[in-house]
Amino acid sequence: MIKIDFDKQDGLVPTIVQDAEDGAVLMVAYMNAESWKRTLETGTATFWSRSRQAFWVKGESSGNTQEVKEVFVDCDADTILLKVVQHGGAACHEGYRSCFFRRVDGDDVEVVGERVFDPAEVYKK
Repeated sequence: MIKIDFDKQDGLVPTIVQDAEDGAVLMVAYMNAESWKRTLETGTATFWSRSRQAFWVKGESSGNTQEVKEVFVDCDADTILLKVVQHGGAACHEGYRSCFFRRVDGDDVEVVGERVFDPAEVYKK
């Protein structure tokens, strides 16, 4: 078993989440040692929420879960890449398939993604 270097960055490592089928980058989140363990044990992407200071199983509120198909670790063992099946169609809490739905061109920002769901309806906030 590979040892992830959680000590470099205050116990957290960046985790890139990519669609296993088409390679689209869906999101970036953070894992600590326990969320890493839970992800490997369950096969469902589990992260550490820096804002809530709590574990976060992707899709626990929205139903848009991530089934982990492959796991990669970079050469320094301090960044994780998950290749997932995105169930429910959206990885982004704003309702888009990918969190990277805006393209920057100079001073302009263009929304290039399509909303899969309305966050107000899903999260009832």
